[in-house]
Amino acid sequence: MNYQGKHCIVVGLGESGFSAAKWLAAQGARVTVCDTRSTPPNLEQLHSAHSQIELRLGEFSETTFTDADALIVSPGVPLATPAIAAAIARGVPALGDVELFAQAIAGSKAKVIAITGSNGKSTVTSMVGAMCSAAGLNTVMAGNIGLPVLDALSQHPDAEVFVLELSSFQLETTSSLNAHAAAVLNISEDHLDRYKNLAHYAATKASIFAGTGVMVLNREDAFCREMSLPDRQVVWFGADTPKTAEYGLSGEDFTLSYGDEALMSAANLPVAGLHNAVNALSAIALCRAIGVATAPMLAALKSFTGLAHRVEFVATVNGVSYYDDSKGTNVGATEAALKGMTRPVVLIAGGDGKGQDFRPLKTACERICRAVILIGRDASILAEALNEAQSQFVDFDNEQLLPILQLPNMEMAVQFASNFAESGDVVLLSPACASVDMYRNYHHRAEVFIAAVKGLES
Repeated sequence: MNYQGKHCIVVGLGESGFSAAKWLAAQGARVTVCDTRSTPPNLEQLHSAHSQIELRLGEFSETTFTDADALIVSPGVPLATPAIAAAIARGVPALGDVELFAQAIAGSKAKVIAITGSNGKSTVTSMVGAMCSAAGLNTVMAGNIGLPVLDALSQHPDAEVFVLELSSFQLETTSSLNAHAAAVLNISEDHLDRYKNLAHYAATKASIFAGTGVMVLNREDAFCREMSLPDRQVVWFGADTPKTAEYGLSGEDFTLSYGDEALMSAANLPVAGLHNAVNALSAIALCRAIGVATAPMLAALKSFTGLAHRVEFVATVNGVSYYDDSKGTNVGATEAALKGMTRPVVLIAGGDGKGQDFRPLKTACERICRAVILIGRDASILAEALNEAQSQFVDFDNEQLLPILQLPNMEMAVQFASNFAESGDVVLLSPACASVDMYRNYHHRAEVFIAAVKGLES
């Protein structure tokens, strides 16, 4: 689409909205920015650098979008918002910044790797970025991982590979992205306050495969198995032993393998947990799909230390290891973190549950948890799902019953966790919930947890 002279209304002045407004103005569009907040972020920067862009601040009304040729909707703004839905019903196209990126890059020599899933997106995106860079490719990571895609396009015109982390919210407004390789890592309950059901959420994730490139899919995930298309090259990965031309973990040392080809032992990965070994397999599959050589990929993985707040080691106090997985904001993330543990765990969880079904956590907790400590608004719902608020798990010797506790704050949760844990155990913050009921964001939640752990040290 040629945006020269078109009236494009950007909805939301967060990072992606600000990026889209700048990019559209450079394409010669007439740009208006709408935001329900009276003082949205990036307002001052927009005023100083792009005074020609019109602003419409405050609650949306019937007339907010009546003169739009196109809406560029920020990921955090639901398309079901009444004024936006009405504009769409009138035939106004609703796009996102990723769709603008897709249109702009069509025909480019640059390769695109796109990654989505309920859990592991940022880790896999970072692994892929490190692996492509290690192979000598001019590589840029963008999207949900931080750098807006249109800023990436403007700032790195010579990029050879764009590695994009894409959320379901971004994919809602993306239709023409043709990634050379794309992956859906897994599907678990998340954002059910925005989607009709899990199938609707999964279908939104599957739209990452709208192009013609290689599909990388988790064979152990029922929703992912349904996404396979008969006319496309599909590469499968999983934590089980791989078949021919599939990726998996083999043997007692969990060797990362492609069929009979042994690639590296999971023990050589600096990041904790078998779920990260599976993340590495998907990253290898994506990189090989665009022709990256094996040696630099494996070298990059052996030096990959992981991301902040994603099963990140904090400290060892009295023989107990404390890990921060504050980014584990849904059931699937916490389930994966627990499955990746090989030592007894005292789990700290809870927060804003976003309408999830917490019952899938029960099996993972029963397998490895010495105790579960819950905080936050939906602690009682989580406790009930794990078998009522006063339910108890049986420990490893089946001799002593261990409680699920509900506590008012993180500091008490860490103190009680230290009392339950024995030398050699793990205390894991992996909330399975959003943080906004108690904290500014998951970074803030992690800061409080880390401070509490440091308090134990002193």
